[in-house]
Amino acid sequence: MPAPFVSGAQTLRAVVLGVGNIILTDEGAGVRAVEALERGWKLPDNVMAIDGGTSGMEMIEDLSNLDFLIILDVVKTGAAPGTVVKIAGKDIPVFFRNKLSPHQIALPDVLASLELLDTMPKEIVVLGVEFISLELGMEMTPTVAEKVPVLAAMAAAELAARGYAVTPLKQAA
Repeated sequence: MPAPFVSGAQTLRAVVLGVGNIILTDEGAGVRAVEALERGWKLPDNVMAIDGGTSGMEMIEDLSNLDFLIILDVVKTGAAPGTVVKIAGKDIPVFFRNKLSPHQIALPDVLASLELLDTMPKEIVVLGVEFISLELGMEMTPTVAEKVPVLAAMAAAELAARGYAVTPLKQAA
């Protein structure tokens, strides 16, 4: 197994957080994307994949003092349904101010608490897909479901670009 990426004497820590409610059709895309990431890539010990579901403040410990946080979610940006978006840097505060995600109540509170505790992740990237339906139901719409592996691959690429040793797993034929 390759050694974790080390900067100075400290190992960099990252979390890929899939959020959403799997019983509200497309709302489950973030959770399904983190599951696809775990199925498709071997993550190093310093990267944790979390099914955040609709969790809130109970995530504070897992999200404290991270070097990198990737949030996988559905979004409402006004783009065409099924559009995949990346929100990063200075656009992150705007993302949370404009309530682009349908369940975005708990996550901004968690991030605000992390900021107050001075344990905010050093970098945050949101990878999302524009939803079509939030109706009650376990199946995502086909348009959004086909973007789940895209979100997983994007998350793996974001980690790799920052030096995390993610390795694609061989897929069965």
